[in-house]
Amino acid sequence: MKPDDIDQLKELVAFLKENEIAEFDLDRGDLKVRLKFASAVVQPQASGSNLDLASLARLLGSSHAASIAPAPLAHAATGHMPSAVASPAASDAAEPEELHILKSPIVGTFYESPSPGSSAFVSTGDRIEKGQVVCIVEAMKLMNEIEADASGEIVKRLVNNGQPVEYGQPLFAIRVS
Repeated sequence: MKPDDIDQLKELVAFLKENEIAEFDLDRGDLKVRLKFASAVVQPQASGSNLDLASLARLLGSSHAASIAPAPLAHAATGHMPSAVASPAASDAAEPEELHILKSPIVGTFYESPSPGSSAFVSTGDRIEKGQVVCIVEAMKLMNEIEADASGEIVKRLVNNGQPVEYGQPLFAIRVS
């Protein structure tokens, strides 16, 4: 790569982070670039996105094709994910609630239950205790039971059953009590 290409790539990465794009593919002749921000918690993007496609086109040049899979980045670096709590008495100025994120300690395949057809270890709304098994991550044909590292209530499961997971990937959002 030429120094100019490296500068353009750095500018592209900054643009993607700024616009909270979690995944990006670029094909330019012999150059193929795939960027995926692993610490991202993928959530559906609002239809009224403020993504500046004109700036992206300027960065890539109008003759180059790229496919974008936009997904907003969450604050995964802190291990907590902000979430607004809605209640009947809540006003528009409700403060965001801090949720604890249980992350995968290994690379493998996520399973919500001990065997196919059996009930899930935990479901949204379940109360869990520290040390309780919440899922299995299969790695190299070994079934590794993943235990909760905090007590509280399961607010959301962040991965699907049978989905490959990476080290440090968020699995569950827990309201700590």
